[in-house]
Amino acid sequence: MTARLRVIIEREGDGYVALCPELDIASQGATVHEARDNLRAALELFFEEASPDEIQRRLESNLRRTLFE
Repeated sequence: MTARLRVIIEREGDGYVALCPELDIASQGATVHEARDNLRAALELFFEEASPDEIQRRLESNLRRTLFE
């Protein structure tokens, strides 16, 4: 399965936190690269283990996104 998901990476203390808001999955790392790679591994594990219903439920959550200018 291939999916395009948003990733937010921000500095937190001495490291970085990476978040995929669509699925509410996060990871961390000492560098931006490490945080992104750790999030990718967490997402791959989620897609391997989660039921199709769980994946769909998270993708259709009540979280609404918008942009401000």
